[in-house]
Amino acid sequence: MTGSTTAAGNAPAAGEEKRSADRELLRQTLPEMEVRNLSFAYGKQPVLRDVSLMIPRGKVTTIMGANGCGKSTLFALMTKNLTPGRGKIFLRGKNIANLNLKDYAREVSIVQQYNTAADDITVERLVAFGRTPYLRLMQEKTDEDERAVEWAMEVTNVAEFRDREIARLSGGQRQRVWIAMALAQSTKILFLDEPTTYLDIRYQIEILQLVRKLNREYGMTIVMVLHDINQAIFYSDEVIGLADGKVAVAGSPQEVITQESIQKLFGISLEVTRFGGSKHVMLTQALP
Repeated sequence: MTGSTTAAGNAPAAGEEKRSADRELLRQTLPEMEVRNLSFAYGKQPVLRDVSLMIPRGKVTTIMGANGCGKSTLFALMTKNLTPGRGKIFLRGKNIANLNLKDYAREVSIVQQYNTAADDITVERLVAFGRTPYLRLMQEKTDEDERAVEWAMEVTNVAEFRDREIARLSGGQRQRVWIAMALAQSTKILFLDEPTTYLDIRYQIEILQLVRKLNREYGMTIVMVLHDINQAIFYSDEVIGLADGKVAVAGSPQEVITQESIQKLFGISLEVTRFGGSKHVMLTQALP
């Protein structure tokens, strides 16, 4: 009799454990982010038209396309800097419209294309601003905050500059500091808007190698906007190409980057060849 009572008493707990496991399984199968039927206009000028796409979990996804195609607007909508005119954006199944900015910043970190800070602020102080979503008014930094800042500086190789003013750093070093500040937010997803703009080729490669490291070693989902097609091919698991405010190309770059898709995205015919097991776009116009 006692055994029957114990079994019956354990049943609700076992049922809750199963439901919890089912919810976790569902969460794992959801895309990191999903855009459904998204449209947006500046005044009467439509920019995005019925855009739907998915950002896979644990992958590097690059958004690309010609100037004016809508990629910057899409980036701004996915990072809550703009509000959709129509459609919805989901973060792990949750409509981001229902998340306040502080809660969103605990889930998603962002490095914008243009960033400014006071010239006399030190690297460590700037990176520490990444902990803002976790701080309450008049609250002092915790050990967890200190660990997050230290890790962010170490993984981006800026710890040696911790006491140096941001104005005394090179462009590539400053970009790594901005990424460190985003990493200090301790999120699972990182958005980067044209992270290699204005950098020479050495620092471009350093930043993209850092992106790959964050993805492969730390499991971060990365969404970035890039202009360089070959960099997108080499450093991305998925590419999303926009043309005229619509998704024109989506999938593995090794599969979807072709002479035809480049013509569709950029309006130019460029030869696509394969070298060393990977596709490359020849930056000379193909013959008709």
